[in-house]
Amino acid sequence: MAIITLTTDMGLKDHYVAMVKGTILSQEPTATIVDITHEVRPFHTAMAAYVLRNAYSAFPPGTIHVVGVNPEADRFTVHVVAQHGGHYFIGADNGIFPLMFEGMPEQAFEITMKLDDDHAAFPTRTVFAKAACHLARGGKPDTIGRPMKALRELYNLKPTVTQDAIVGRVVYVDHYGNVMTNVRRALFDELHAGRTFRIHFGHSADDLTRIHSTYGDVPNGVCLAFFNASGHLEIAVNKGVEGSGGGASRLLGLEENDAVRIEFLERRKA
Repeated sequence: MAIITLTTDMGLKDHYVAMVKGTILSQEPTATIVDITHEVRPFHTAMAAYVLRNAYSAFPPGTIHVVGVNPEADRFTVHVVAQHGGHYFIGADNGIFPLMFEGMPEQAFEITMKLDDDHAAFPTRTVFAKAACHLARGGKPDTIGRPMKALRELYNLKPTVTQDAIVGRVVYVDHYGNVMTNVRRALFDELHAGRTFRIHFGHSADDLTRIHSTYGDVPNGVCLAFFNASGHLEIAVNKGVEGSGGGASRLLGLEENDAVRIEFLERRKA
């Protein structure tokens, strides 16, 4: 029994998600469909990559992940089946795959299978669902596509690095108002090298100068920065949900795509 996950920006107000699920079940009735999220901000590739990167490894090998964010094809963008870490990923070559894997997937195939004439209008249903069902039945990606040597990369979504600074971006704000950035621990450690630092994201009074281990390191309502389980710099307020002071996003005015700057200063004296 195959597992097919769905990550989209379609929301749950409309009939779109139900149509995708119905199409999958019509072609492969034994499939188990799991919703990762349908609340990705519309067309927000970096947000979708962050969510799926943190979720997919919890599923068993062989799981098929459908990514219905920015799914349309054009003369610059093709549809892709990627293989990585024992999983399949189906989506558009819009830059999401290198963001998801911090590099290129192990294999990638441009989808070339025969499709219905109306496939362009709703590719998550007409292309991705059909490809997912092919894989769910034990089919191979090279029978519905041709190998690709390279995939599109979105360099503007990677942190900007100098000798004394990292300028990252907010890529996700979770249900609690915690702010996730695209700054990874390894990059921070490489530039940190024992130096003092300041994390800026607006008013200087809000700057942070310490990396903690987890939320409980500070009293309730206090802002902190730490590297979360996925290795990304997170800015949060301990117990700072609505009704209890508010989360970091609201209190600090941080939203997706806002800049977060880390400046490295002089080395600490021995």
